[in-house]
Amino acid sequence: MLAQLKNLSSHEGFSMLVTARLISNVGNGLSPIALAYGVLSLPGADGSDLSIVMGARYLPLIIFMLFGGVFADRFQRNRIVGGSDIIGSALVAVSAISLIAGFSSILLLAIMGALFGFLNALWWPAMSGVLPEILPKEKLQEGNAIIGLMSNIGVVFGTLLGGVIVTLTSPGWALLIDGLTFFIAGIIVWNLKLDAKSRIESPGILDDLRVGWREFISRSWLVTMVIAFAFINMAFDSMITILGPLNFSDPETGPRDWSYNLAGLTIGMMIGGIIVLKFKFKHPLFVSMILVAISGVWDFALAFDLSLAISIAAGIFSGIA
Repeated sequence: MLAQLKNLSSHEGFSMLVTARLISNVGNGLSPIALAYGVLSLPGADGSDLSIVMGARYLPLIIFMLFGGVFADRFQRNRIVGGSDIIGSALVAVSAISLIAGFSSILLLAIMGALFGFLNALWWPAMSGVLPEILPKEKLQEGNAIIGLMSNIGVVFGTLLGGVIVTLTSPGWALLIDGLTFFIAGIIVWNLKLDAKSRIESPGILDDLRVGWREFISRSWLVTMVIAFAFINMAFDSMITILGPLNFSDPETGPRDWSYNLAGLTIGMMIGGIIVLKFKFKHPLFVSMILVAISGVWDFALAFDLSLAISIAAGIFSGIA
């Protein structure tokens, strides 16, 4: 991997992007633990309140994602990504300070979450187009694998750190560090020097949406994949953000044990990333769907309340898949 990293680093901007993703994903490891247990630490808060806060993040993401894709095609992607991270860091900081200072509420966290979700709707489509502006097409699989591996290293560290901070101090401090990682990563990506070769001219945003929709529905395999992953992500994200923290709700051991589970899942993803670096599959889409089908082992381990060691092992297996 080091040889591949060194080789790809000769392309301007790749090292900066890898660094930004590593730092940002330390925050992404902290976030699920810090926010979930932050909500549950509020007086009288329960699973319904946690669902409201998390749902407030996802609703704008769903509504505005298409517009985010259009903006990504019309403006500098690194500025969209960097700007979203920088503004998002301020929103996370507000949530963190409210928890630390004791004036937080479900409404405040939901509002901050909704604004963050809107930024995510801009961030995701733009981020997916940054690497192709740095690396040639034949290097994209290697580049994605390395970024995925380094990102997962960041998530593992952030997850374990989050469990320790929440257990020893409070969720607010973990969330504050999360915001700091977004700010640093945003500054790095903002300063990437990318070619504007992929910028396009079009009659307008609505025309872009119509063209994109026609292209989408003309590919039955893509429609099928999107529908399938809509259900997969619904189940996975509800496990990560709501069901898992509720299952590990003990204030003394819950954050720690849940962080171990999330770290195990991410370690599995790291192993999977290494495998992807070593092998190139002839039919990657077919292989990926087979692996997705067997990745639910972790969910069953948690659902049947198996021992911590078994659930962590199941998480590693699912992460590899």
